[in-house]
Amino acid sequence: MFQWPFGAQRRARQRVVEALYGEIVAAARRPRLYSELQVPDTPLGRFEMLSLHLFLLLHRLRGETGVLADLAQELTDYFFREVDHSLRELGIGDLGVPKRIKKLARMFYGRLSAYGQAVDAGNEAELAGALRRNIMPDRAVWDESAVLAAYMLEACHVLSGLANEELLAGKLTFPPLPQEKS
Repeated sequence: MFQWPFGAQRRARQRVVEALYGEIVAAARRPRLYSELQVPDTPLGRFEMLSLHLFLLLHRLRGETGVLADLAQELTDYFFREVDHSLRELGIGDLGVPKRIKKLARMFYGRLSAYGQAVDAGNEAELAGALRRNIMPDRAVWDESAVLAAYMLEACHVLSGLANEELLAGKLTFPPLPQEKS
């Protein structure tokens, strides 16, 4: 008798996680990121954009407790399940997936730290430098990183204004990229 409410609650939570993650994916797949900002349209470039947008939501949820903290963890777990699935779709075998997941996890958490420090300081130049090092490590200069850094700071500001109830309902909207503004 008691299993039905818990099962229903779990399914409802899963729908919220999937809705939020869907918005993260939609934001990360915007064509202008790859065409105008020159993010490499490769599996690693897409991982970078997913990581960036997940960072933005996790940064908004940072310091929250209870169900919102659980939501942040569930989103992170969901992200890594999706990364695992993507690696397998790319043809990486069962023995290679755990090593790659471990490496991608180190990359992801390193980015959370670097981006978080820059965002907390409101330091657009530091954030642009971190973005260039992570997304375009082979280039000494990537002017588009400044545009992406400005977008991230604006997104943090917009997301900070989102009510907890909206997030718990699976509602998330990222601001437009600078090139998308009319």
